[in-house]
Amino acid sequence: MDDHTISAIATANGIGSIAIIRLSGDKALSIAKKLSTKANFTARHATLTNIYNKENILIDEAIVIYFKGPHSFSGEDVVEIQCHGGFIVAQSILKATVEYGARLATAGEFSKRAFFNGRIDLSEAEAIAQLIEAKSEDAAKILAAQMKGSLKEYIENIRDEIIHILAYSEVSIDYAEEDLPEDLVQQIKEKLEELKASLHSTLLASKAREGLMQGFKVAIVGKPNVGKSSLLNRLLNYNRAIVSEIAGTTRDTIEEQVKIGTHLIRIVDTAGIRDANDEIEKIGIERSLEAIEQSDIVIALFDSSRVSDSEDNQIISLINTTTQNKKVIYIKNKIDLESKFKIENMSFDLEINSKDNVDSLIKVLENIMDTTNTSDEMMLISQRQIFAVENTLTNIEESFIPLQDQELEIFSFHLGEAVKEMASITRPFENDEMLDKMFGSFCLGK
Repeated sequence: MDDHTISAIATANGIGSIAIIRLSGDKALSIAKKLSTKANFTARHATLTNIYNKENILIDEAIVIYFKGPHSFSGEDVVEIQCHGGFIVAQSILKATVEYGARLATAGEFSKRAFFNGRIDLSEAEAIAQLIEAKSEDAAKILAAQMKGSLKEYIENIRDEIIHILAYSEVSIDYAEEDLPEDLVQQIKEKLEELKASLHSTLLASKAREGLMQGFKVAIVGKPNVGKSSLLNRLLNYNRAIVSEIAGTTRDTIEEQVKIGTHLIRIVDTAGIRDANDEIEKIGIERSLEAIEQSDIVIALFDSSRVSDSEDNQIISLINTTTQNKKVIYIKNKIDLESKFKIENMSFDLEINSKDNVDSLIKVLENIMDTTNTSDEMMLISQRQIFAVENTLTNIEESFIPLQDQELEIFSFHLGEAVKEMASITRPFENDEMLDKMFGSFCLGK
């Protein structure tokens, strides 16, 4: 890690009440003094001062707060300048910090420095990054707890248990002429089974609640002209999709975000699924099938006013084969018209008129998403963490046979790999490439 003082705008682009420019490094305080022409700043006190560029031209009146390292987010001297919001003012101050010796920060560099200076571990860093983009109140609560170290504590407890077992094995290797006592082998197996069960439970809970972190994706599917676009427009409360009596009007998937209860979800209106001759419509249908596979919840819409046909049966067959482990809501639409639709052994969750009132559907969606977070299990919040736990489980599983056969070198190898995998979630052995990729996904100024 270089020793340059870094600088970045820590707030989003656009016009707002304030913008924040953040500095971190040994020169942060001296640069703040030059910008303000003030002799000193009291740590953790807000100071109202004028900000000047290198030509001594006034840029703005701003609030400056100095955090003396190591008692700061990055563990270094940090200065935050709160100026009036707007692109020009913030950019002018940022430019001035560079003129006085700072370097523009790369994405995630503040958090990366906090990691290297021991202020946060990787699990806490990932929680911070995801909290910024949280898609629900439940997700925000989980991430806030992890930002304070709840996942770190869980991982370190698992890691310590594995190291404790590994210590028995390593000591025994030094006395290779003596086998481990049978009761000790059994105790180790039981402890490993407990660890395996705990990690497996965490893994299942995490995968089941992925939509909670990433934002639930809801696909509206059905044959042409069953009211999919009308339903989308009603959920959004504005006319986003073109509604027409002409079959095949929606040629591509349309994706929008909407807040349902405490959740921000992505709703996808798909092209009507049928046997199509039009090449453009075929592409749209292919994208509809992809949307179904990628969704967490599927809304299957059927037209109550039309007699069921082979296209309806095709939709049902498609849903049955592509929606395993997904929640499907079967809806009979256009109930204001004479009912003609009927398929044997098929029941509907809801009956609505998508042009009128969809409150019942909103309640069902809210209930599905709310009940997703009923588990008290610890949750992994990234694919990186999930892969690490999966690899840990693989190594624990592969350690049982050498343990039983008293092949302690092989047993120790697998447990050593398991320790490395668990450590990678919080504080891995040096791997600069992995760290650069992870922190590079953060926003600028964080």
